[in-house]
Amino acid sequence: MTAADASEHSEPADSVSVIVPVYNEEGSLQQLIQQIRQGLEPACRQLEVLLVDDGSTDGSWSVIQKLAQQHSTVRGIQFRRNFGKAAALTAGMSSATGDLILMMDADLQDDPAEFPAMLSKLRTGYDVVNGWKQRRLDPWHKVYPSRVFNWLVSSLTGLVLHDHNCGLKLFRAAVAAELRIYGELHRFIPVLAFSRGFRVTEVPVNHRPREFGHSKYGIRRFLRGLLDLVTVKFLISFGKRPLHATGGFGLAFLCAGVAGLFWLSLCWILMRTGMMVPASIGQRPLLAYSAASMLLGGQILSVGLLAELLIANSQSPQIDYSIRSRTDNFTDDRP
Repeated sequence: MTAADASEHSEPADSVSVIVPVYNEEGSLQQLIQQIRQGLEPACRQLEVLLVDDGSTDGSWSVIQKLAQQHSTVRGIQFRRNFGKAAALTAGMSSATGDLILMMDADLQDDPAEFPAMLSKLRTGYDVVNGWKQRRLDPWHKVYPSRVFNWLVSSLTGLVLHDHNCGLKLFRAAVAAELRIYGELHRFIPVLAFSRGFRVTEVPVNHRPREFGHSKYGIRRFLRGLLDLVTVKFLISFGKRPLHATGGFGLAFLCAGVAGLFWLSLCWILMRTGMMVPASIGQRPLLAYSAASMLLGGQILSVGLLAELLIANSQSPQIDYSIRSRTDNFTDDRP
């Protein structure tokens, strides 16, 4: 279904909040707002656009302030420094008032005209609709590692999507209310939502070549993504039961140590009764291995128990960003 067809066959959304992290994108912002208004205003009754300046060093914040003065639907948030995309999205979601949230990048590669098709798919019973860039207009060194990454994420998490890392995502406000993203976990929003029972799907979207700025992608970001995947896998499987992750190893080492010491104790008793040839127990390697195994097993179990206590008594997480200012059209009752 094309974006035009979806727009004709779907009712307008009640309210939509568009969250756009901005980092040195002053050249694209004016055009981005025009495209968002053209693509979304006919398909929603109420629209707000939250531009989160993630510590830009160019003139992005000045452009955001001008756009907020020109358009009542545009609001801006400025960080004191660069805190990362996850922090920018978190700040946007905490300030959003819409029933639906649309995430997108500021580099004009995401097409706002895809919103009606994504909205139509969401209304079939889904909670998260992820974009799928079927035809990527990126260099090969960005495309092929991304394919490997998507395969790994799908295999390890059970949520099979073609493009987990697509910046264009539409989801309900209830999803944002239940997720806490930090570091670079923003790329795993569909996975985290899926783990909590939300229905997740994807739709093909148009991917456009970059017109302004330069890509922030690199080998370091790919490696960080793999490490974050390990984090997400752990959070999904053992986030509320960390002892289950370490307990098996701890018990195995502990039991091995106890078995070794039991065998040495049995040998000592047999030697004392004359049923075995006397020998020095203290010089056997098994004694050192058994003692070390017991200590290691006990330490692993202790770490798991401490993690359980931390989770059971954890307080509300600290905010991971610091806001310098907002545009004037923010009301005082906003968080």
